[in-house]
Amino acid sequence: MKEKKILTQLKEEIRRRNYSFSTEKTYSQWIVRFVRYHNLTHPKFLKEEDVVKYLNYLANDLNVAASTQNQALSAIVFLYTHILKQPLHHLDKLKRAKKPKHLPVVLTEKEAMAVIKSIHGIPRLVVGLLYGSGLRISEALRLRIHDLDLDYKQIIVRNGKGLRDRVTMIPESLIDGIELQIQKVKNLHKLDLEKGFGETILPMALARKYPAASKNVRWQYLFPSKKRAVDPRSGVRHRYHISQRDIRRAVRKSAENQNIQKHVTPHTFRHSFATHLLSSGYDIRTVQELLGHKSVKTTMIYTHVLNRGGRGVKSPIDF
Repeated sequence: MKEKKILTQLKEEIRRRNYSFSTEKTYSQWIVRFVRYHNLTHPKFLKEEDVVKYLNYLANDLNVAASTQNQALSAIVFLYTHILKQPLHHLDKLKRAKKPKHLPVVLTEKEAMAVIKSIHGIPRLVVGLLYGSGLRISEALRLRIHDLDLDYKQIIVRNGKGLRDRVTMIPESLIDGIELQIQKVKNLHKLDLEKGFGETILPMALARKYPAASKNVRWQYLFPSKKRAVDPRSGVRHRYHISQRDIRRAVRKSAENQNIQKHVTPHTFRHSFATHLLSSGYDIRTVQELLGHKSVKTTMIYTHVLNRGGRGVKSPIDF
């Protein structure tokens, strides 16, 4: 029996583990670059020192960021561990790129609301969830109708970072907007069904167990795209969620219009959510759970933000 190509095996294993399509795409690209660096030599014939040589090349010659080097390392380790069955044990000579330690950019309450209020349409509701619920932009855009419980005012964030589920709140001020958006999705879904479409992509296990669920409105994205597109994995023509690019562009433009000199991105609102909760006296463990951090040490970075800029220490000139 002919052995499957290495990229085919890689993609099948990633899909079996229910990783995102972006992870599949990124890992595949890194493996292609790794193989090309070694003159198209099959990875099973390469040794650990060859892996180290490539990663050091990224860090020293290409001067890539620490996160980029770690991304490449994750892809290569995945390949050797799960596809080639040759786990890498000795990476002692790997020169890791140094990851700079930056404090997160945080808006004041006034700045955050000013930016949100000057955004219009769907992006305004999305950014409202980033700031009001502490969501990552990917988590907000992946929301499905059934992830929102308006009676209990809570959101179930499924398969967040680290593939963990968590629960966070729905701000009362956003409930009317969410209800209106859900009704729009229902109307759009009804039209799609009438035209012979309306099927969405489910997690693989659910798709096998409940094949009819893919056309149920509860599984539709809360923020569906305007156009239907073919899913690269299944070949199904469906409505994916809107692009992150639209939200980033709206945030950047709004921040510029408000003459805010900070580097504002959608993730800035998640940072602001955490910092403002802590400054209001909420327990750091509660904030940790709402953010979905695995360790409280990650959440503690926001306490450093609170202790800067005059919030925690009084300058001697003001004594």
